Amino acid sequence: MKVVMLGGPEEIDRWEQPADWPRLTAAELISHAPDATWLVTNGESVIARASAWWSAAPPLPGESLGAVGHFAASSRDATRMVLDAASEALRSRGATLAVGPMDGNTWRRYRLVIDAGTEPPFFLEPTNPPEWPRWFADAGWKRHSEYVSSVNDDLSRVDPAGAEKVRALTQRGVVMRELRLDDYDAELRRIYAVARVSFAGAYLYTPIDEDDFVAQYAAAKPAVVPRLVTIAEHDGIPVGFCFCVPDVNERAQGRPMRTAILKTFAVLPGYTGLGGALADRTHAEARRLGFTRVIHALMHVSNDRSRALSRRIAHEIRRYALFERRVREL
Repeated sequence: MKVVMLGGPEEIDRWEQPADWPRLTAAELISHAPDATWLVTNGESVIARASAWWSAAPPLPGESLGAVGHFAASSRDATRMVLDAASEALRSRGATLAVGPMDGNTWRRYRLVIDAGTEPPFFLEPTNPPEWPRWFADAGWKRHSEYVSSVNDDLSRVDPAGAEKVRALTQRGVVMRELRLDDYDAELRRIYAVARVSFAGAYLYTPIDEDDFVAQYAAAKPAVVPRLVTIAEHDGIPVGFCFCVPDVNERAQGRPMRTAILKTFAVLPGYTGLGGALADRTHAEARRLGFTRVIHALMHVSNDRSRALSRRIAHEIRRYALFERRVREL
């Protein structure tokens, strides 16, 4: 086995990667712009890969952070080799802490499933072989932060204070409406105006420009059911949104499509109760459309607002982790 650093993005397409790995192409490398990418090879076979970002990585107070992502591996030893190469590169460029797997920032693929539970993977959820977290640990990485997904499998359950919240918001002039699919790009730009403010304080947040945000959410358009996406407006200005889509994995697997996924919701400061009202409306619309379950996806365990809402009406089905490795002492 040997470690090879790519000389340019186009080189990735010259190598055949295992079909069950998350796909990585030259186009993605160009778009994601890692500072370096490594392969571990055994003859003509690729048995591990990873990229590192040190010139543009999420901020973390008290640390100089580097990100390690695009990870995939077929063995424990290959995992150690590629993660060691990335960690040493980050150390030599002044990073103090490496986090991963994260494809540069939290807008892209990141985290590993550490407790899969019994539910099958849902649409837009990261997946990985069960041994990958163990291989990270064997390479000297430990858990940095954890995330959970929960499911409400009784959509008749609602927030007892929900009606009062909606009344108060209506009196203020806040109106909730469904997404206009025939104006999808413009609707995404309205959502972005809320997301860039609401997410600014989120853990490991990295700003993203409007066009990149629209491009990411544009990929979900074929799955969008307008009644499952709610935009809240105050005097015509967006102040909150809830982005929910059907779990199209169920249909692809030949199962009845009974689950909706509450992927993202955000509310501007000063609109107390709007998050709960948006969630209640989403659950009600899902039920009217014939869905029987709503998954609250990928919540950081320290996100008290989202977790509090989920704990009232849902139960945990999956747990994920982002890992870290100290590469330079503070």
